[in-house]
Amino acid sequence: MASFPGATPDSIDMPSLQHATPTELPAWQTLTQHAGATPHLRDLLDSDAGRVQRLTLSAAGITLDASRQRLTPAIEQALQALAAEAQLGQQRDAMFRGEHINLTEDRPVLHVALRGGQGPWGAAISADVARELGRMCRFADEVRSGACRSSTDETFTDVVNIGIGGSDLGPRMAADALAHLTHTGPRVHYVSNPDAWALYSVLRGIDARRTLIVVSSKTFTTQETMTNAASCQRWLLDQGIAAEHVGQHLVAITATPAESARQGYPAERTFLFWDWVGGRYSVWSALGLPLAIGIGGAAFRDFLAGARAMDEHFCQAPLSQNLPVQLALHGIWNRNFLRCPTQLIVSYASRLVRFVPFVQQMDMESNGKSTHIGGAPVDVDTGPIIWGGLGIDGQHAYFQLIHQGRHTVPVEFIGVQTEDSPLPLAATHHGVVNLNLRAQAEAMARGRSYEDTLTLLERSGLAGEEAATMARHRMFAGNIPNSILWLDRLDPARLGALIALYEHKVFTQAAIWRINAYDQWGVELGKTMAKAMEQSAA
Repeated sequence: MASFPGATPDSIDMPSLQHATPTELPAWQTLTQHAGATPHLRDLLDSDAGRVQRLTLSAAGITLDASRQRLTPAIEQALQALAAEAQLGQQRDAMFRGEHINLTEDRPVLHVALRGGQGPWGAAISADVARELGRMCRFADEVRSGACRSSTDETFTDVVNIGIGGSDLGPRMAADALAHLTHTGPRVHYVSNPDAWALYSVLRGIDARRTLIVVSSKTFTTQETMTNAASCQRWLLDQGIAAEHVGQHLVAITATPAESARQGYPAERTFLFWDWVGGRYSVWSALGLPLAIGIGGAAFRDFLAGARAMDEHFCQAPLSQNLPVQLALHGIWNRNFLRCPTQLIVSYASRLVRFVPFVQQMDMESNGKSTHIGGAPVDVDTGPIIWGGLGIDGQHAYFQLIHQGRHTVPVEFIGVQTEDSPLPLAATHHGVVNLNLRAQAEAMARGRSYEDTLTLLERSGLAGEEAATMARHRMFAGNIPNSILWLDRLDPARLGALIALYEHKVFTQAAIWRINAYDQWGVELGKTMAKAMEQSAA
C-alpha cells in the first residue's frame, strides 16, 4: 500500500507563500554569498573523498550521481535549508491531499492519483480512477487481441492517435521508449500537426477498414486536433465506410463527453479524464490509451506502478536523500546562483529519443512564469530553457559549444545500465554507448588546463610558439556542472519512475520560486487569438 501524506493537513503558512518572495528566505541569502566562490570541479572531485557516496541517491530503479555538480557541503546544507524554509514538504502534502494549489484556476492538481491505489485525495477519486483505468485497459487488450473489431468485422491493424501537446507527447514518447513491447499488437501512429501532409503521410499507408481513430482532447474543441479529426472521418467515408458505421472506427478521450457525443463518438468508446489533470501530466490517464494499446494493459499498469514508487519516495524520503528534491535543488543552484539560463538533457538510450521534447513541454509550460502566486512580479529567474536530444548525436554537434563555447550549460545525462536488445553484438554496442556517457561527464567536469594541454602537445612533437598557440585552441575550461541519471533497465516501471521524477522536480522548483506550475495562460493566449482571427475572417 502506498504511503502518502495523511488526510490531516500539516501546518502551511499560505499568506507567507502568497506574499513573500524567495529572496527573503535566509537560505537564499546564504546561497548568494556562496555563489561567487565555488572551487573548480576538478578540485572538488580530487579533494572531497566522500563526494561520490554523499551525492549518489537511488529510488525506484533510478540512481542519481550528482558528484559533478558545483556543490560543497556548505552549499548542500544551504540548499536543504532553502527547501525547508520554502515549506516544500507542506506544499507537497497539500498537492497530494487534493487542495486547490492551482490557484489561478481554483482546482486541485491530482495527476498523482492517476497512478492508482488509495491516497489522501479520497475514496471517490480513487474509485473514479480505478473505474476508468479498468475500462481503458480492457479496451486496449480487446483491440490487441482482435476481440474489438471494425465495422467490416476485421481486426484493427492500425490505430491513429489524434492529439496535440500532452495528448501526443506523452504517449508517443513512452511508445518509443517501450518499443520492444509493441511488436505483438496493432501499429500505433501519432499525428499532432494540422499540416495536411502530417496526416496524409500516415493515412496513405493504411487500410480504413482496419483502422481505429483515437481523438484526444480535454474540451473536444482544440482547433488543431479537431481539424485532423474531421479529416479522418472524411477519409473513412471516402474509403467506403458507411456513415452509420463510422462510429465503430472512432474513440474519444475527453473531459467533456457531451461534446464528443454531439460529434458522433459512441459512449461505449469514450474514455474520461478530469479537469484536475493537466495535459502535460496526463499520460497516466485515459490519454494513455494509445500507449496501452501498444504495450498491453498489464504493462501499462506496471508503468503506473513505477510512477507510484517514485511518488512514495518523494513523500517519504528526507530532503537530503530525496531524489526529485535534490535534482530540483541542483537546478535552482545552477539557474539562480550560477546564472545558467539553460538546462541540457541528453539521453544515451536511443529509445528515449522523444524524452527531451516531453520534458521540455512539462518544464517550460509549467515554470515559464513571471508572476508570484500572490500576484506580484517574480524577482528571480524561473524555469530554464530545456533542450537536448540523444547524447551520442550531440557529441558530434552541439557538444562543441558545451566544451569550448562561452556559455555554461548544465547537463543531465540519462543512461541505462543493462542492455536488452536481441542484436548479437548488443553488449558491444552498449559498452560503447555508456563509455561515451561517462567520458563526456568527466570531460565536462574536469576539462583540460592550458598547462596540461601544452605538455601533451610537446610530447607529441610540437614546440615553441606553435605548441603555445595550439594549446590555446585545444584546452578545455571544464567546470561544467552535470549529473547522471542511471536507470537499472528501461522497462515500463522504470520509465514511469523517470517521468514522475521530472514531474516532482518541476513541482519542487515551482514551490521554491513560488509560482503556479499548473496553469498555462501563454498557451491559452495563442488559442484565443487564433479563434478570434478565424471568426473575423469568416
